[in-house]
Amino acid sequence: MLNTIVSRRSALKAGLSFSLAASMPVRSLLAAPKKTEFLLRAEPARVALAGKAHPNTSVWSYNGQVPGPEIRARQGERLKFIVENRLDEETTVHSHGLRMPNAMDGVPHVTQKPIMPGETFTYEFDVPDAGAYWYHPHSNSAEQIGRGLSGPMIVEEREPIEVDRDITWVLDDWRLTSNAAISDDFGNRMDAGMAGRLGNTVTINGRVPDAFQVRAGERIRLRLINTTNARIFGLDFGGHRPRIIAYDGQPVEPHEPPGGRIVLGPAMRVDLVIDMTNEPKNSFPVVDRFYPSQTYKLIDVVYSDKPPLRNSPLTSSIRLPVNTMPEPGIERALRHEIAFRGGMMSGMSGGMMGGGGMMGGMMGRMMSGKGMWTINGVAFEGPVMEPLLKLERGRSHVLTLRNETAWYHPIHLHGHSFRVIARNGRKTRYREWQDTVLIAPREAADIAFVADNPGDWMFHCHIAEHLAAGMMGIVRVS
Repeated sequence: MLNTIVSRRSALKAGLSFSLAASMPVRSLLAAPKKTEFLLRAEPARVALAGKAHPNTSVWSYNGQVPGPEIRARQGERLKFIVENRLDEETTVHSHGLRMPNAMDGVPHVTQKPIMPGETFTYEFDVPDAGAYWYHPHSNSAEQIGRGLSGPMIVEEREPIEVDRDITWVLDDWRLTSNAAISDDFGNRMDAGMAGRLGNTVTINGRVPDAFQVRAGERIRLRLINTTNARIFGLDFGGHRPRIIAYDGQPVEPHEPPGGRIVLGPAMRVDLVIDMTNEPKNSFPVVDRFYPSQTYKLIDVVYSDKPPLRNSPLTSSIRLPVNTMPEPGIERALRHEIAFRGGMMSGMSGGMMGGGGMMGGMMGRMMSGKGMWTINGVAFEGPVMEPLLKLERGRSHVLTLRNETAWYHPIHLHGHSFRVIARNGRKTRYREWQDTVLIAPREAADIAFVADNPGDWMFHCHIAEHLAAGMMGIVRVS
């Protein structure tokens, strides 16, 4: 059975949301936002990651489990979670995709001091936008995420759409040895200079999946969250017609996935509505087809032998209510050019190391394991650096992101969501709101947003090994 596959109603009734809100007094609708509280312990644990046929795997976990507990709140509530560090190294927690005050962003040495072993840190902020998000460390993130530190974060709409079940799938992959141990080859220079750390074992909600049980006639909302270091998914739901209703938590005009595949780069999320229109006792595979030479079956959708829940699909609207992002004014926007360079087989044009001297080409970068990737010619070495961009607060901005490398890059901006308005100069059909945009090799994407959230914000590739090898900068809004 898959972890966290429960309906919203049953989760609330059973108390599986890990929320302390139920013990708090009922407040007037005109009072301060309701507060939802959690405790997250970053700690070692052992879990049955690869199934009963293999030994348990030593992981780094939140509250002894991978993924960490599903944090659920309602739009407009105040979220508070206390992070206790039981690891032997420093950590932080970043709430990916949520717009929040800069001090709560979880970036060590930029927005906060690292949480040292034995210390705690309290994150507290309002959640303005509904959607699917996730949390993870931003300290030694390639290894900490690769060892299991991540978890789902769901903000429910004030007026949710009608479905029979609301389900979260946390997609992850792991590089395991023959005895189901996590491979210790973090910092591998080949990973850093190429596609990133691709695992050999894919899990849904922390387990190697087998079957997903459904009932004919039901309507399911499926929230997909990619928490991998580097794997890109291209999921084909054979025998079904999923409709995309949100990217990165943000509503979009409902539509079937382009080319029939749901594509998620690392850190990206997609919400689907799927009507289970097949007959009882049938079974259909979900296949990952993103890497042509590595196609595999992720899971089987298996229909129970119960009679259909209904004879025809629900007719209620699946369009989500809009969130609260200010609409950018494209015609008046300030425009900026951003070039991503580096990596193997990409030409490795010269770049500056942290604003310092020129590196001596491919060999020097590969040997050092640093500076393999640059943004506008600068490779991040940390822990702090001068801003890549300084954006005027309250103004609309358009960033043209040019991927001049041979590899995919999921580019993430903290503190804001943006519209993807063009690819290779052609306007996008849905002008989708996202916080992480997947850019193909030699592709350009135009993103537009209002810089309304002041502070220094990380702007980086979310392939963790690319970030560690230089593909990160700071965007200052002031």
